[in-house]
Amino acid sequence: MSTVWDSVQLARHAKRPLFMDYVNKLFTEFDLLHGDRAYADDKAIMGGLARFNGKPVMVVGQHRGRSTRERIEHNFGMANPEGYRKIIRLAKMAERFDIPVMTFVDTQGAYPGVGAEERGQAQAIAESIAVFSSLKVPVIVTVIGEGGSGGALAIGVGDKINMLQNSIYSVISPEGCASILWKTAEKAPDASEALKLNAVNLHDLGLIDEVIEEGEGAHVHPQPVMDDLKALLAKQLDELVDMDADARCELRYQKFKAFNSEVMLPCA
Repeated sequence: MSTVWDSVQLARHAKRPLFMDYVNKLFTEFDLLHGDRAYADDKAIMGGLARFNGKPVMVVGQHRGRSTRERIEHNFGMANPEGYRKIIRLAKMAERFDIPVMTFVDTQGAYPGVGAEERGQAQAIAESIAVFSSLKVPVIVTVIGEGGSGGALAIGVGDKINMLQNSIYSVISPEGCASILWKTAEKAPDASEALKLNAVNLHDLGLIDEVIEEGEGAHVHPQPVMDDLKALLAKQLDELVDMDADARCELRYQKFKAFNSEVMLPCA
């Protein structure tokens, strides 16, 4: 019988499909957009225009990198403030042109460096959450690996929230939680059980909408997982596009308000 800790290990598996793997399999004509128009281009977060089943969408996600060189280039998927400001720019562009937004979450968390804090890390995350809360276009979120803390939540506000079976989503890592509660990271397996951070538990709690089955794991047989995810995204997008924009936005607001969150903004 698998445990929550097993899901943690699989979510971090070195061969697990990354954001760009999903982009290449699920979308066509992906046109990468760069920069926050204020400071720099943060490669931890990638995004741009693409076509999904022939229809235009804005795709955004955290890319961790595979090789050592690529991981360093993409800062292991841990974004700086300019990454979240780039997200805000792309989200507003999508709203301007009435294009649905699809986000893919895979990060340990936002980058905790001194420079990031000096440039307004917390404010950038908060602004991203606020913008996604009130977007008038459909927003679909999929957690494909790790969903860590505010770094994940910044692109985690949507009309539909999906998780791969062995992905995780939590306010803190199991190691961080164990270090606080038991003063040792060795208690991480116990912490992961207490946090209920895997897809099945979060679905049972009503915090996410759908779980995509992985079988032995997305890294073992990626194509069936990609096919199932694409079918789910197509179904959800058709459902959301047919809704009135104001009604859809209000439902999104009420959805997250029910989680007792105090950071969501009502639709403008």
